[in-house]
Amino acid sequence: MHQALLANGDGLVGGRAGVFPPRPDSVAAALRNRKVPWLSRILVAISSLLLIGLFVFPLWHVRLTAPQYPEGLGMNIRINTVEGATETDLDNINGLNHYIGMKRIEPEAIPELKLMPWIVGVLILSGFGAAAIARRKALYFWQAGFLALGIVGLIDFWRWEYDYGHNLDAATAIIKIPGMSYQPPLIGTKQLLNFQAVSLPGVGGILAGVAFLLGFVAVVHMMRNSRASRASAA
Repeated sequence: MHQALLANGDGLVGGRAGVFPPRPDSVAAALRNRKVPWLSRILVAISSLLLIGLFVFPLWHVRLTAPQYPEGLGMNIRINTVEGATETDLDNINGLNHYIGMKRIEPEAIPELKLMPWIVGVLILSGFGAAAIARRKALYFWQAGFLALGIVGLIDFWRWEYDYGHNLDAATAIIKIPGMSYQPPLIGTKQLLNFQAVSLPGVGGILAGVAFLLGFVAVVHMMRNSRASRASAA
């Protein structure tokens, strides 16, 4: 009877003819393939932990040096404010900016500084969540969101520098040089009149970069683990 059923294709599983139960080892491999391996989960958790440093350390440093300021003037860009490297540096920078018609740098007038703590907070919590639920899609979405936020953040920072360096008030500017702009570099060194501007990531920016790399390694490890599971099940 059993052989007749098989010969006629009437072996029924789930009410469909000719469909047989998958092997137990294939089911186990499929379930493993949907999970995130422990190493990837640990890397994502460490990545999220590093992002907490953005609330403590500056994201970016901009430093100006000139013959009349041999000690230099510094500006630290934090997740929620912009401040001078010393108590008087920001005021001195704003005073110099006035000579060339540049707007004052007033942290309370920069809307991104109000949003960034919330955005980073969501990124941290979602990273811990992705590590906890251990689902591949969650990790993919988290890393993709991290990448998107990083790109948008750098573009917005460049746009902010462009606005301050190009949109000058010619009516109030004491120093006027036709065609001259004063946009500092996004990263690196640039000569602006007799000032040398140096723009580099701060400790917070470096931590964010390391966190992203750890997340990328976690995704790569997960993908390799998934391929190995499929190969062993074949």
